[in-house]
Amino acid sequence: MIKTTVFAALASAVLFAVPAHAAGDAAAGEKVFAQCKACHENEKGITKIGPTLKGVVGRKVASVEGYNYSAAMKAFGATGAVWDEATLTKYLPNPKALVPGTKMAFAGLKKPEDVANVIAYLSAHP
Repeated sequence: MIKTTVFAALASAVLFAVPAHAAGDAAAGEKVFAQCKACHENEKGITKIGPTLKGVVGRKVASVEGYNYSAAMKAFGATGAVWDEATLTKYLPNPKALVPGTKMAFAGLKKPEDVANVIAYLSAHP
């Protein structure tokens, strides 16, 4: 009986720990975001070479006022796509695979944990 209770408690702890890890680490994501800073910022809403990423999580694709998006990104945005966790998870490892013709030159984040961490960072700094 005690073994069953201990096992159930440990199993519950593992199950509840997995989503926290899957959600990413915002502090680690800030370090990964350094790769993005040459073209994007996430603090003041300023457009640089790329559009601002301030408030990107939950924002409609290709919707930053005044930014000149590629025709491919505009078409992707016209589908109603939103930069939610699922879309960013597909986009960040290989932007040109999800949006062929995008003018974003970055090859992508190859480590899934970097992707999750950057999304956590962007989510934590709307």
